[in-house]
Order: sequence, then structure tokens, then C-alpha cells
Amino acid sequence: MAIDDLLDEHEQSERVRTWLRKNGLSIIGGVAIAVGAIWGWGYWQQEHGNKLASANVEYQKVLQGIQENKLDDAGKAVKALDAGPSNIYSELAALQLAKAQVEAGKNDDALATLRAVTVEGDLKHVVDQRIARLLVATGKGSEAITLLGSATDPASLEIHGDALIAAGKRDEARGQYEKALKTLDVAAPQRRLLETKLMDAGGTVAATEESV
Repeated sequence: MAIDDLLDEHEQSERVRTWLRKNGLSIIGGVAIAVGAIWGWGYWQQEHGNKLASANVEYQKVLQGIQENKLDDAGKAVKALDAGPSNIYSELAALQLAKAQVEAGKNDDALATLRAVTVEGDLKHVVDQRIARLLVATGKGSEAITLLGSATDPASLEIHGDALIAAGKRDEARGQYEKALKTLDVAAPQRRLLETKLMDAGGTVAATEESV
């Protein structure tokens, strides 16, 4: 090998060593960050998976308690879910328990269960409607009306009408039922019941509103 080639290689080696001295720590730091990120992601996935698995166990306890008519046990499992991180199991469990409590005639317990549910969006609207129905059933129609506010969907209007009927305000209830029918699809299965409520309130079902 020629001397010139050796000098070139020596010079290249020196340049590499110089570059590493200047940038070595940055490279090591970058690798450490990358490794840490990968480890952190894996740890998060494992922890998240463990929490979901634990939530699923509690959810199964809720279902078992409901199936065996041990609603107190189911309620404890729901509270255990509520105490953990937010997840769909907690919300579903509460809705299942509230339904079972209503079927068992424990409306006050069902109200407490539903009021403890913290959800947003469409599901919150559904929960509010269920609470409103229970409020009407327990003689708290005015609270139901306040909860529903200015909601204009058919279900809310119907519940509003039910609350007014319970308060002896048939004329106002009739107006709510009429509004509900106008916004309800003609093929909706709940339409016939709503028409019956309207007629019981002294209203009439227009030809264009007859069930199909």
C-alpha cells in the first residue's frame, strides 16, 4: 500500500475520532432516548392492558351479581370500577346495574347509580333521559323537566309530556306529544305508544301522523 494511501487513511481515522469526540454524546443520548421511548411505550401498553384486564374482571362481577340478583354485590363492583381509570366498562356496568335496579323496583337506587355516571356526548344524553324517566316515575317531574332543558329530540319531548301529565297539565303535555310526533320518523317502533299518549291527553292523531 502506498504511503499516500496510509496517510489518507490516517487522516480519515483522525477525522472520524474528532467527529465522534464532538458528537459521541449526542449519538449516545439519542440512542438512549429512543430506547427509553420504546421501553416507555411497551410499559404503557402493559400497564394499560393490565388495567383493562382488571376492569373486565370487575365488570364480570357486576354481570354475575345482576344474574344472581345480588345487586348489592354488583353495586360494589361498579364502585370499584368507578374508583379506577376511566373506561367503557365502568359506564356499561352502571347502565346494566341501573336497569336491573329498576326491574327490581329499586328506583331510588337506580337514580343514584345513574347520577354517578360521568359521561359526555351522546351517551350523556341517553343517561339524562333515563334519569328523567326515573324522576317522573318517582314523582319528581319538575326535576325531570329541568334536567331535559330545551332538548327537542322525540324521546326528551315525550318524557317532558309524561312529566306534565303526572303534574296534571294535560294541555301542555299534549303539546309536547304533538311536537314529539312531528319530529319522530313515521316508521319508528315507539310511534304507536306516543300516539296513544297523545290521545289519552285529549289530542288527535292527524292522518299524516298515522302509524305505517
